[in-house]
Amino acid sequence: MGCYRILASFAVVSGLTLAVAACGGSGDDNAVKSLPSSSCQKVEYGGDGKPDVLIASDLPAQGASRERTAQQVEAIRLALDERGWRAGNKRVAFQPCDDSIASTGLWDAAKCRGNGHAYAGDADVMGVIGTYNSGCAKEIMPVTNRAAEGGVAMISPGNTLVCLTLTSDTCAPDEPRKYYPTGKRNYVRVVPNDAYQGAGLARFARQRGFRRVFVLYASNDPTSLGQGTTFRNASKQLGNPIVGFEQWDPKATDFKDLMRDAKKRNADAIVLAGLIEQNGDRLIKDKVSVLGPNSDVGLMAYDGFAQQSTIDKAGPAADGMFASVPGRAPENLAPRGKKFVAKLRQRLGGKPVEIYAPYAGEAAVLLLDAIAKAGADRAGVIDAVFGSQVQGGILGSFDFEPSGDPSSGPVTVFVARKTFRPFAEITPAIGLVNAARG
Repeated sequence: MGCYRILASFAVVSGLTLAVAACGGSGDDNAVKSLPSSSCQKVEYGGDGKPDVLIASDLPAQGASRERTAQQVEAIRLALDERGWRAGNKRVAFQPCDDSIASTGLWDAAKCRGNGHAYAGDADVMGVIGTYNSGCAKEIMPVTNRAAEGGVAMISPGNTLVCLTLTSDTCAPDEPRKYYPTGKRNYVRVVPNDAYQGAGLARFARQRGFRRVFVLYASNDPTSLGQGTTFRNASKQLGNPIVGFEQWDPKATDFKDLMRDAKKRNADAIVLAGLIEQNGDRLIKDKVSVLGPNSDVGLMAYDGFAQQSTIDKAGPAADGMFASVPGRAPENLAPRGKKFVAKLRQRLGGKPVEIYAPYAGEAAVLLLDAIAKAGADRAGVIDAVFGSQVQGGILGSFDFEPSGDPSSGPVTVFVARKTFRPFAEITPAIGLVNAARG
């Protein structure tokens, strides 16, 4: 591990500064061209000499997801530290970039596109770890796909939208084709897509005895609509049709009418498809106000709610709600993953590790392995990523389908108490996954 000096923090987790830069190279002394400071922090490098190539992360560093992003960035640093900031004979620098804006705390389409052009235009960038939000991925993917020298590899630790890689009844006719204008794919993800999550959550609802589920999804958000639709499709396959499928307006100040509608239909559970940033805390509070505590009328949500900020913002109303996440809880990972999580927890001052942090760490390892194999060859790095055969990695053992999806992966359901705790792990049958996808 190199010699470090402290920089301004990229993100702060409960007062813990998580950004550092190496004495071995930063600022104007770097051998690599840095990405724009309008979106990205300073280049970090912890090895000897000067870096040869650059990797970046593209994640929302503002708003309710900032803690989750800070942990993912720290997981990438940990992966780099474990490799001595090297990939084969290449010395690798890292630059964390932000795709969100302060006015909303959410990812921003224009900023995502701008970041994509920055990655594509910087010949030193061999790959990007990101995005977290699928909507942002839609903006970046076509840009990095057209980049010179065969495109820029993207490895997402958190995108779940089916349409990024596969067709579905929730997708536009030109999806996913439009994200790969060159005809060659440059994008993979290490998390299962929403068809797995929808199937897993529908199976969980049936196991809990919920038979009259009312689905709410965030308006003007294709990702949220897609999530809600996968749950509806899987529920139908299970013979458990839903009693309502409505949208909520994230700009609204009150959702009690929606909850009264659910009450009229005798809903025994609510599913929220969307993000906590989309006024989700108000939605949770109004659910409890109208329908009662989550122990009486269940509350389930997709992974956009499965973070500490949900509990912090919604307060006691969040108690007992369930939230699904594609993949496995940090404490339930294989031995390599548990060891990585233990190291990361120590670096975070003992804080609980967010579920997507080890996924970001695995994404970093995959990218470093690909650079070790291909060198500073963008097209070669992409080919090496798609050819990955992970054995005993942070997330276990897996490879990639031609679509860019991982070959396997469970769904974890968490329950909200003072923190989100693992409650159940479900591996849905492939037939139910296909039904969810539509």
